[in-house]
Amino acid sequence: MENSNQTSANRFILLGLTNIPYLQAIYVSIFFIIYITTLSANSLLIIVVRINEQLQTPMYFFLRNLSIIDICFSSTIVPRIIINTLSRDRSVSLLDCALQMFFHLAVGGTECLILAVMAYDRYAAICQPLHYNTVMNKTFCICVATGSWTSASISAFIHVFFTFQLPYCRSHNLNHFFCEMPPFFRLSCRDTWPNELAVYITASIIAMFSFFLTLISYIHIISTILKIHSSEGRQKSFSTCASHLTVVSLFYGTILFMYMRPHSAYSDIDKAVSIVYTAVIPMLNPIIYSMRNKDVKGTVRKHMNKHISEKS
Repeated sequence: MENSNQTSANRFILLGLTNIPYLQAIYVSIFFIIYITTLSANSLLIIVVRINEQLQTPMYFFLRNLSIIDICFSSTIVPRIIINTLSRDRSVSLLDCALQMFFHLAVGGTECLILAVMAYDRYAAICQPLHYNTVMNKTFCICVATGSWTSASISAFIHVFFTFQLPYCRSHNLNHFFCEMPPFFRLSCRDTWPNELAVYITASIIAMFSFFLTLISYIHIISTILKIHSSEGRQKSFSTCASHLTVVSLFYGTILFMYMRPHSAYSDIDKAVSIVYTAVIPMLNPIIYSMRNKDVKGTVRKHMNKHISEKS
């Protein structure tokens, strides 16, 4: 009996999305399609950037990082959603939950920082074109990417460590489909104000810093573009930023909604928001960048035509 209690105390029940069988089938089909699309689209983008020498630039270096992040993000969450929806046993061990939370926070934080660096890259390209290669040199890009991954991972480790120091005596039924901090705070019988404060501070440092760096970069970019006399030149400059702006708006909007609110405000709406930034955005990112990118589309078309001609 004691062992049973100890075992149950070390496991959490993910309540998931629904208990209605036909809805479960629909959700599993949708998430399976989303996951396969995410893996395929991001892998294709990584390969395209790798094989095209013209794409060996700082912008595509960070875009490749973003694709790796999206694959990791989706792989951390979506398979668990599918398994949890299909399985009768929805329990998850404390270690599995901690690992999922760590990787989810680490790749999420890294994406925030990488998106901000990509905005700075666009600023350097448009506002300082003569100094672009000097500013965005290879060493700088590698250091910034490494720093983004490292700082986000350290932040994630601290959050996970303190989250699982909390006593969970109210319930072990987690009203969510993966292990995320806000729903965990609702289960604790101790005041979670210090943990929430840590979340707000981290969100301010990583998310808000990234957001304001992006905002300042685009203020300078727009100011510079408006000074261009030809409408063709303005349109070309805006088109290089449109994809990034779309991705930034989607990602920052959902992240700030999730992590800059008190945990008492958590509801089923937050589940939908979590789906957007953990499953939908990683699928959309490569599609958004590819659809508006002539170099990427040209490389894909060229290799497809080459492959078809070799077969015929």
